[in-house]
Amino acid sequence: MTQAIRLQSVFMMLLGMTLIVTGDTAGKLLLAAGFTPFFVAATRFFFGALMLAPFMGLTRADIPNFFNWRVILRACCVTGAISCILTALSTEPIANVFGAFFIGPLLSYFLSAVLLKEAITWRRTALILTGFAGVVLVVKPGFGMTTGMGFAVLAGCFYGCFIVATRWLAGQYRPRFLLISQLMIGSCFLMPMAIGPIPDLNIKLSSLVAISALSSGLGNLLLVVVSRTTPANVVAPLVYTQLLAATIFGFLVFGDWPDTLSFIGLSVILFSGLASFWLAGRGK
Repeated sequence: MTQAIRLQSVFMMLLGMTLIVTGDTAGKLLLAAGFTPFFVAATRFFFGALMLAPFMGLTRADIPNFFNWRVILRACCVTGAISCILTALSTEPIANVFGAFFIGPLLSYFLSAVLLKEAITWRRTALILTGFAGVVLVVKPGFGMTTGMGFAVLAGCFYGCFIVATRWLAGQYRPRFLLISQLMIGSCFLMPMAIGPIPDLNIKLSSLVAISALSSGLGNLLLVVVSRTTPANVVAPLVYTQLLAATIFGFLVFGDWPDTLSFIGLSVILFSGLASFWLAGRGK
């Protein structure tokens, strides 16, 4: 493994991806309790910003940066991703949603090459396209594709753009600023859409709201930290490790297990992602 792809970065990415799946698992439980996707997304952004703001080291000099169009664009990408994935989770098994969601790394791989001039190789391109074939098996376009899976694919597209935007801005802004900016800007966009009747909150549901917000926020903070020193086309394959957590959490929490075709697709996606990362570590 090259010096640029350190073991510490790998561990941080694995932890970050697991935390993000944890947040989405809590979100799916809230959806099952009767909350709308926009409410869950808005509370995730709002309470994440509220709980993390004291630790973000914000100063008066940071205020103009919140109005930078690139910062707003990045925040819109992650806002769209989370809103769409929660909409998908309201009707679909969590493992299948994450399988469709992995159109994102494919998109970020090629966008990083075009926009950020990062190197690509035919080996890794072949593996990325293999992963896309796995996504097709999970999504089943044209023969069994549902509206929920369509939202999962859209979430992946938003998230792929978010990965590239994070890499684009990671060298210009502090990781903590990027995190708090996406949370605060996302809150402003989502709050008007979250207004409406909600189920009565109790200790259990309040805890799920907190877990959804903190897990997602900390997971994305780790993604930003790793993105400062690791190219987007290396970060992208590591995002595939969410599939393992999604499959395990889906089975343990919801009793969901992918059907045969979806399971084959998930396995193909995971294989292509890990093999792509292995090639990157060997400098290929």
